[in-house]
Amino acid sequence: MSIELKSQDEIALMREAGRIVCEILDELEKAVAPGVTTWELDALAEKLIYKKGAKPAFKGYRGFPSCLCASVNHEVVHGIPSKRRKLAAGDLMKLDFGVVYRGFYGDSARTVPVGKVSPEAEGLVKATREALNKAIAVMVPGNRMGDIGHAVQSHVEVRGYSVVRTLSGHGIGRKLHEQPEVPNYGQQGAGMKLRPGMVLAVEPMVNLGTPEVEVLEDDWTEVTLDRKLSAHFEHTIAITEAGPEVLTRRG
Repeated sequence: MSIELKSQDEIALMREAGRIVCEILDELEKAVAPGVTTWELDALAEKLIYKKGAKPAFKGYRGFPSCLCASVNHEVVHGIPSKRRKLAAGDLMKLDFGVVYRGFYGDSARTVPVGKVSPEAEGLVKATREALNKAIAVMVPGNRMGDIGHAVQSHVEVRGYSVVRTLSGHGIGRKLHEQPEVPNYGQQGAGMKLRPGMVLAVEPMVNLGTPEVEVLEDDWTEVTLDRKLSAHFEHTIAITEAGPEVLTRRG
């Protein structure tokens, strides 16, 4: 397996790509509200991408039709924005978004409650966000890939949730998806060693019920098999000698 290590100059460019992703996601999150369509969110994302001098990472990728992956409630990932899909109070809106800037990719996702959501939904979102933060904390040189997955899995499973096993995070750089894959489950101390220069998109996808998913007839949208809620958070992270640097987070 060939892993492309990034130079400091390349990470600096990815930092700019990540900043743009974060800024646009902030605007999209503000726009999430009852009555808004997922198509409107995608249109806003595309407008902001070009305003910031970047290009969409997702639109046209393997035929995907939109700039934004907009997945609601039991939709895990890869939801296609639609004029017919209006958000309602109580929904969980998953915003998965990326750009290309000066030849490098940034990729991030967040789950946004639409108005007031159920305590059940709140708990799922909180646990998934915490799981990503715990994964980031172990991304130091000398640790192993299994430490990342274990951090996610151990945090959510003890709370009664499940991690999607058929989808994973990934390396990122000059391509949206590079080696290695970054599963959301694993054993501590197992797998390849983490090295400075690695840049990984880590993205826990956590379900309220079964970990099993299926793809809808649009050939893109992945949904939970039991149609229970799912949450998703993602950051692009550079592994450095000084520790993990989150490239898609403010400050």
